[in-house]
Amino acid sequence: MSADTASAAPAAGQTVEAADDDVLRLVEVILTAEVYNTHPTLDLNDLPPHAREVFGVAGASEAKRPVAVSEAMVRKVLGIADAAARLKKNPFVSYEEFGQRLRVTALPEAARWFARRGGARLVRDNPVLAWYYERTEPIEGISYADSLMRNPKYEETKAYLDRRVSALLAEDERMRSALELCIVSAPEEIRKRIDDLVLTPEQHEAIEKLRTALANLAYLRSHDIAEIGKFLFVGPPGTGKTSLALAMSNVLGMPIVEVRLSMITSQYLGETSKNIDRVFEFAHRLAPAILFIDEFDFVAKSRVSDDHGAMKRAVNALLKNIDQVSLIRSSVVLIAATNHPRLLDEAAWRRFDEVVEFALPDRPMRLDILGKLTTGLDTMADLGRLADETEGFTGADLRMIVKEGVLSALMESRTEILQSDIEKGVNMVLKRNVIKDRSWV
Repeated sequence: MSADTASAAPAAGQTVEAADDDVLRLVEVILTAEVYNTHPTLDLNDLPPHAREVFGVAGASEAKRPVAVSEAMVRKVLGIADAAARLKKNPFVSYEEFGQRLRVTALPEAARWFARRGGARLVRDNPVLAWYYERTEPIEGISYADSLMRNPKYEETKAYLDRRVSALLAEDERMRSALELCIVSAPEEIRKRIDDLVLTPEQHEAIEKLRTALANLAYLRSHDIAEIGKFLFVGPPGTGKTSLALAMSNVLGMPIVEVRLSMITSQYLGETSKNIDRVFEFAHRLAPAILFIDEFDFVAKSRVSDDHGAMKRAVNALLKNIDQVSLIRSSVVLIAATNHPRLLDEAAWRRFDEVVEFALPDRPMRLDILGKLTTGLDTMADLGRLADETEGFTGADLRMIVKEGVLSALMESRTEILQSDIEKGVNMVLKRNVIKDRSWV
């Protein structure tokens, strides 16, 4: 390829055509590599996820310079074959036969070519390039700060989590049995976002307290204020307990370890207590992390009402492990959820510094939920009327109503959702609730 660095500016009156999309994607990662290699102030969190994969640093603890763009990795990650051939006529990119690597030969000229040929839209979500253009040739509406805010932090990616989990398993084979008892997800894998939810003021306050604590860890540690970060979510099914727990993974930038106590209860005496110990130890060793325990009442029942010795030992093991959890000391946030608060052992209640209620949504909340659920949909339904008609419905019920309304319209080859479609969803939920409450004995 030519390394000609002559000005790529178009002649007066000349129209510059946008480059092929695959060519732009190729030039983007090649430019990213060049800028990253020559500016050591940039780090892994500045690299967009696809660039980390192309550079082969997605599973590393750091991106050691220089990073390179090989034809093989471009094919594997971006799905673009014959990268060298596609860029043959580009005067600012060279191809090294040895190692089959692509690189920029003239950064300023290549950057100008890229911006003029339609690359600005890719710069918007690439902090490395946003940083470079902001300092050389600013693009209207694009800033490094905004791009960095949207970019998934490396510590929040699945690749980083997989690396940490693999290291734990290599250090201690016992952690494998703990991993089999739970579901571990990186923040980037969680589809629930806090903006998708309709929360009560109390729920918002609980999240803000956590954010404040994380921003002042040193101060809290110095004053030995450690009883922070243990939440008990209480409310009927379908009111958003699990959704908020998952969304907090994104809010805090921590992986979440999900476990249902019914799944770790063993028929073998003593095994349940060991399972509880394993799960808590795994969360501690993975920290910072969120440990989310669903069906908390399954084990944390009153020890007075249950005379089974093994179950009493399991409750004691659970309480002991809760005592050892602290956001301030161990970087673990504990969230337990229950639909049956009356079943809980009194000692379990005392161990949570925050008890957050998830009540059935009132009319304003139902209206807000319906508004979020129908965003982007073409609907003629009267949401205010629907909010009036659905007193006693949960958020999950409302989601089901909208889903059924969409399906009803699609079955008639429509994308416009009518009031009649929504009413079908309401009737279906009402029928489900009747069946649920029916006694078959």
